[in-house]
Parts: sequence; structure tokens; C-alpha cells
Amino acid sequence: MQQSLKKIFPDFLSGLLNSYTQVFFSNNRIFAVILIIVTFFDRNAGFSGLLAVIISNGIASLIGFNRFNIKSGYYGFNSLLVGLGLGIYYQMHVEFLLILLFASIFTLFFTVVMEGVIGKYGLPYLSISFLFGIWMVTLASREFTALSISERGMFVTNELFGIGGYLLVNFYDWFSHIRLHESIVIYFRSLGAIFFQYHLFAGIIIAIGVLIYSRQAFLLSLVGFFSAYLFYKFVGGNIYELSYSYIGFNFILTSIAIGGFFIIPSRYSFLWVILLTPLISITITSSIAVLNLFQLSIYSLPFNVVVLLFLYILKFRDRSYDKPEIVVYQQFSPEKNLYAHLNNQRRFSQFKFIPVALPFWGEWTVTQAHHGKFTHREDWAHAWDFEITDDNGSNFKKSGNSKEDYYCYNKPVICPADGWVEEIADGIDDNEIGDSNLEQNWGNTIIVRHSEKLYSKLSHLKKETFKVKKGDFVKRGDVLAHCGNSGRSPEPHLHFQLQETPFIGSKTLDYPIAHYILRNEDDFEFKTYGRPEKEDVISNIEKNPNLHGAFHFVPGQMIHFRVNDSDQNQWTVSWEVRTDIYNNPFLFCKRTKSKAWLKNEGNLFYFTHFEGNKNSLLFYFYVGAYKISLGFYKGLKITDTFPIHLLNSKGLIFIQDFIAPFYIFLKTEFTLEFIKLRDDLTDSHIHFISNASVKNGNKVTKELNFEFEVESKRIKRFVCIYGNRSIEAHEVSNPESDEAEQL
Repeated sequence: MQQSLKKIFPDFLSGLLNSYTQVFFSNNRIFAVILIIVTFFDRNAGFSGLLAVIISNGIASLIGFNRFNIKSGYYGFNSLLVGLGLGIYYQMHVEFLLILLFASIFTLFFTVVMEGVIGKYGLPYLSISFLFGIWMVTLASREFTALSISERGMFVTNELFGIGGYLLVNFYDWFSHIRLHESIVIYFRSLGAIFFQYHLFAGIIIAIGVLIYSRQAFLLSLVGFFSAYLFYKFVGGNIYELSYSYIGFNFILTSIAIGGFFIIPSRYSFLWVILLTPLISITITSSIAVLNLFQLSIYSLPFNVVVLLFLYILKFRDRSYDKPEIVVYQQFSPEKNLYAHLNNQRRFSQFKFIPVALPFWGEWTVTQAHHGKFTHREDWAHAWDFEITDDNGSNFKKSGNSKEDYYCYNKPVICPADGWVEEIADGIDDNEIGDSNLEQNWGNTIIVRHSEKLYSKLSHLKKETFKVKKGDFVKRGDVLAHCGNSGRSPEPHLHFQLQETPFIGSKTLDYPIAHYILRNEDDFEFKTYGRPEKEDVISNIEKNPNLHGAFHFVPGQMIHFRVNDSDQNQWTVSWEVRTDIYNNPFLFCKRTKSKAWLKNEGNLFYFTHFEGNKNSLLFYFYVGAYKISLGFYKGLKITDTFPIHLLNSKGLIFIQDFIAPFYIFLKTEFTLEFIKLRDDLTDSHIHFISNASVKNGNKVTKELNFEFEVESKRIKRFVCIYGNRSIEAHEVSNPESDEAEQL
């Protein structure tokens, strides 16, 4: 029976709790418990709301609606509000429960309709179905003689005495006489009114819950409400509109929605919260005038109108997309939305580009870069010339009088990115050294189309060496032709440029090279989405089979580790490689339910996101292997940044949360360095270290150190040292046990 219920109603508890927190755009379970308790300040209302959620989620599961939406509370929170509203206004009896049943079903149906109608425009349906649900029932109930208006609240003292005696009555009397400014009282009562609890204590408890859930949401609630309060005072409006049924919560919910949930928190989002205040006020006043004709309350109508209006008009911008910027991946927390956005901006801002590699194997030298001295000027400024040079900086051997003396001559030229061969010009003879063909300026050339407005052009190639023909599909790394000395080329070299149009002679496009290695005198430097400069000695990342095999995770693959810690505990951990609905791969730990999303670009491995237990082995692996070049270069260092909230202490994050949209004082940094490569005839052993550091200004407040050993295309060993503790994990083929993680 239990298994059958679990199959029909999976994630019942999550769907229930999230139905409460979704009202505040949250999925925080502590906050959910607080809200449930607040709704039961009026027992009938609390019971009605709870029953409405269970009915809606249960019907949604039975019909077969999306399980993720049920689990997230999307199908339950509107019915919750309807249940709370009806439970406050009507007496509890069998007839009422019947009406509640069908009101919950009606609200669910309307929610699904709104999801289809409004959702196709990429907009949230908010609490529109709640409005229609409670309005419909309110209008219909005037003809239902069996429903009776509740008399609760008329004799509050008597009701409290029945619940808790003189102690509760005295506490209520003391609390009611606390002297607070009018605006503060209305603020708390407005918070309570969101859940149909119109008293000060409920609002204070909800405010505490909001603060626990999100510091920025709490700050935004203050900014939104008190902006409205000051606006009413300034224009001489009727401030009691805010306290009439305490509909001032419209300002609170709008400020959280616009300031930090649907919009990335920033000075612009806070500014728009203030600027939208008059619009909400106008909507409140005009809505009251219309709905009073039908004796209906406006409830959350102004909030819905203003938020949907603002989000919709933002879709018509053709510039200034970051003032404000819409949240793309929702993390149900203004702080997490901001921190993830800032981190992704630093890490992946260049990833909007199609990754373009260098068009050759091995090390070549940039002999002319953008805005060159002789050519690469004006409309053709963004191009590179490449040659091969020796340790002495010479680009030829022997006398240099023959084309064959030049190191780059007749070397393979490879495709820089997947695409289609758009154009080929062939048949032009190579020049003698020192000569140039000005009539056929570009010489033998190939153009590859990578996307609608991205083409690569490679020129001065050797005639009759083309390995492809026009119209062929080519992949990155395929040989296209060989380097020559045709066209305006006094000595052999390779000309490379990106352009928006498919013609030989098109203007150049300022476009970066995705990932490459820059060799300095004594070490190597990892470059990502950079633009090589003159005299740079550069190469593509030469993939190490051992590293690539160790970090090439295939969906369905199982990875097992035997783990030891500094307290002499030993256990085994198993991970599975899975993909999400968008086909993004991630490592999944069944014991802790933790997930670490990853990306492997062939020559670069990196993690993109983590969810779950921060004491799990998977979390430490995520931090230690955050970004890895899949080519070994001794001494090569790779740096990156973590989301601010990932490793920082809760105390510092609590402070940072309040000021994050305006100033960031915390930093979290990642560093990796390759130490040693031992090559055997049949295998290689690679050793590298990494570090994660947390900084308050320039002061390091926390540090984690990692050590990795890779062998036989497996992660032979990795160690994490943090404070006085350490963890050492060895990959094994067949785990001896499947004990729970004990980190």
C-alpha cells in the first residue's frame, strides 16, 4: 500500500512544503515549516489551506501532470491561497469541505491553463489562478445558503482564553500594546495578510522566515513597502489603502519578484522596485474602484499586473540587456541567483562564442597579430600570421633561400571548428622567397562556414594540397590543406582570420581563440578565449590520453572510490554518470543525492554547478577538479573562480548577502598546477595539485588543498586537506562494500 501511494504521489512532502514557500518564490524547508505554523494561527484557515494543497497535488499526480511542477509546488500554492481565504471567511462544516474540494480542483485546472497561455510567452503565471478561484467561489457562495460566514475573530479574547487560558490572553494584551510606528505595524500586518493572518505577530514570524530564507528578499520587502509608504505620504494619498485588508503586501511581493527573483539583484533591480511603486499604487486604487462594484477584494491583483507587465516589456529590448538582467537559470534565492550570475559572467562570458581552435598542430609563432605593421590594417585588422620558429627565433634552416628551408612550409593546416567548406581557391603557384603575387593577393584559400555569421579563412596555402572540396562537412582538427607561399607572401606563413561573410577578401571579425597554450621562456600559460599577440609562441592543447580517459565520463558509467580519513575511518563511495532533461552530464551520488554538472570539451574539463551535500566526497571532488586542462604541461597553472556562497562561512555570507547587489567583498578562487609526468613504455603517471581559497578582501580565511594522481586512464588517487582533517580516495573497480558516506 505504501509503495503504491509512493508511486502515485512521489515527493509528496516536497510538493506540500514547496506549495507554501512558492508564495515567496522559495523552496526553503525551514521557511515552509514557519509558514505552515503561521497559517494555523487560525486553525480552520490552516486546515483548509493544507487540505487544498493535498487535493491539488493529489489530483495533479492522478491526472499525470508534470511531476517536477508538482514537487516544486507550482500546482499547489494557488490552491493553498484559495483554501486559506475560504477557511478564514466561512464556517467549517461538511458543505464547506465539499466547496473547498471543487474550488481546489478548479484552481488547479486554471493554473494549468495559465501555464499554457502565459507560459508560452516565457512569463510566470504567479497567483492569477488564485484570484479567479477565490473570486468565482465568493460570487457563487452568495447563492449557497448552506455556507455561513465565520464569526471567528469577533471575540478574540474569548477564543484565546479557550486555547491557552489567562497566559495567552495576557501575552496577547501585552503584545498588542507594544508601541511601534504606524508604518512598521502596517508592514508586519501586510506580511501576515499574504496568508490571511491580519495580526502583528503573524507578520513578525513571517518576516523572520523571510530573513532566514533570503537576506536580499527581506531587504527588498523593506525597500518595496517603505517606498510605497513614502510615496503615499509625498503625494498626499490615503495611506490607509495600505492597511485596508493590508493589501500593502502587493508592494512586498512585487519588490521581491522584480528585485531579486525574476531579475538578477543589482542597483538597477532595486531602482526599478522604487520606480514601479507608483504603478502598483495606481493599480491598487483603480482596481478597488472597479471590484467594489462586485463587492470583491483586489487581493494580489496589482502584484500580478505590474510584475507580468514589467517582465513582458523587458522582452522587447534591443540593448541594455543587463539593466536589469533577467534570471536564466532559477535557483530560488536572490542571493544564489546573483552569485551564480557573477560567477558565470566571469567564467563563461566568452562562451557565447563558438569555440574556435588554432588551425595547426604543434607550436607556431605569431609573426603578425591584430593591427599589424605591414598588413592587417583598417577593415582587415583582426587577423593573424603564423610561422614555426626554432629555439633561436629563426623561421628557417640552412640559407633560407628555398621555400623548403622554412619550418612551416608544407605543414598541415587543420580545421579550427566544425563546419562546411564554403569556398576554395586553388591553383596559384608558390612565390619564390622575397617575391609576392599582388594580383592574387590571398593566394590559395579555403573558407569554412561555422554558423550563419561566422566564417574562418585560411590563406597562402600550397596549391593542390587540399584534402576537402566545396560543400564538405569538416570537423575540428581535420586536415584541410598544407601551408604554402602563395599570394602576397614573400616567405611561407599561414594567414588566419574570422569573418561574418563567406567571401574571399571579406572584412575581418574581432573574435577570440577558445583555448590554447602560451609558452613563455620558463613555463606555460593557459589561455581561454584570448587573442594571441605578436611573437607569442602558442599551440593547441595537446590532449594527453591518460588525462582525457580519466576525466571522460560517459552516461551510465559507475565510478567507485575507497576512502580513508584522518580519523582512520574507511568506506566506499559510488557515483553514477547521468544526464538531465537538457542532456547535460552530471555525477550523481546515490547516498547523498548530490549532483555535480560537468563539461568536457575534448581538451578542457570543468564543472559548471553543484547541488547537494557539501560534506560529501563528490563536493570535494567538484572543488578540487573544478577546471583541468586535458593536456599535460609541467608547471602550467590554471585559475578560476567559485560562486561566492560555495565555500564561505555562513556568518560572512549573511553580511555579504545584504550588500551583494552593490558591493562584493568576498572572493573564492581556484588554482591548479601540473607537477610531474612519468612516461613508461605502456602508460604514464600524472601528478597535479589544486587549491581553493576563500578571501575577505586580500586576507585568506579558508583554504582547501588537493592532490591528484592519474594513471591508466583512471583517477588513481586524490587527497583533500582542509584544516586538521584530510580525506584520501582511491578509485577501485569493484567496491568491497557500499557503506554510507561518513564525511
